[in-house]
Amino acid sequence: MRKTLWIVVASAVVLVALAVIIPCIARGGDVASAGGFQVLAPIHHGNLTIFPVVSGSLHDTREFLTLDEGLHSGEVVVTEAGNVNPLVRPRRAHGQWQEQRHSDGAEVNRLVLVNNSKKPLLLLAGEIVTGGKQDRIIGKDRLVPAESEPIDLGVFCVEPGRWVATSGHFNAPSAMVQPSVRSKAMSNKDQQRVWSEVRSSKQAMAMALPAPARESVEVTSSYAGAIGNDEVKHRLDSVAAPMQQEYQSVIRQLRDRNAVGVVVAVNGEVIWADVFASSNLLEKYWPKLVRSYAAEAMSQPSGTHEKSAEVKSAQQFLARIEGRREVVENEPGLYRHTEISGEGFKVFELTSLLPSTGFDLHLAKMSE
Repeated sequence: MRKTLWIVVASAVVLVALAVIIPCIARGGDVASAGGFQVLAPIHHGNLTIFPVVSGSLHDTREFLTLDEGLHSGEVVVTEAGNVNPLVRPRRAHGQWQEQRHSDGAEVNRLVLVNNSKKPLLLLAGEIVTGGKQDRIIGKDRLVPAESEPIDLGVFCVEPGRWVATSGHFNAPSAMVQPSVRSKAMSNKDQQRVWSEVRSSKQAMAMALPAPARESVEVTSSYAGAIGNDEVKHRLDSVAAPMQQEYQSVIRQLRDRNAVGVVVAVNGEVIWADVFASSNLLEKYWPKLVRSYAAEAMSQPSGTHEKSAEVKSAQQFLARIEGRREVVENEPGLYRHTEISGEGFKVFELTSLLPSTGFDLHLAKMSE
């Protein structure tokens, strides 16, 4: 009896001790759990706040190719729809190689891509592709198989007003459109709304500049041209560079943590999250992502009563994934794209269905 009583008392003491210690650990580490991820204490710069996200497990993503890597190496080729003929792989028919011929004309929302690499190609919504008759952005996350046939890339124009080719060569500058523009392509899927948001974003950026630079940004039709303006670039770098350095410093201090993404807040409001399957993928996309967040902050000037987002709000934002409606698109054996609509938010999940995978490559969440 005494032995049993001692065990009960000792257990109670342990539970009390844990109840005291655990909150102290959470406060001391500034880490909050969010749906299998950990949200770290925020990094601030002006009206932009970024919460690093870490995970206890990672996936092997070394077999995946990014658009930047593919275009740089020449293994990925992009062209206007009307110029697809030279890209098509010849097919063997009755022992002879025959060429497939296409005669599609160029269209605002159509580019054609061929992946000649031996690796599957990962495309993220919002990645900018410059060249041809207009600058475009990728419309949604997707995978393109290795050594693919020509595919319709599924793009939105981000250069209203131009339909004259400046270059037959397509590039992917180290840039991505800001979240407010990405959301119009991903959620609304509406070219007019994308154009409208591009105009609004460029105008907001211009208003933050001195007169000479302001005029230069206002007259350009290109979103890529606007963020490439020397004065805009300087402003974006002044935010992105220190944020990138501090983020890397935080992760170095947490060597046992695996950085996989971020939650983003502007003017104290959580607006976005990008989470990847591995630290390697985050590292590849991070330079263009952080500049896109800086562009969003630049186009949304802080108010007189500046608020600051907290870890708790970032945790809650990332943890709420279940929604009232799901739209699923499957490319059997390649990928699954899931769009989840919830109360005041949308989530976009890209899941690899390639052999030995079956995990989410990228998750993007936006507030609405």
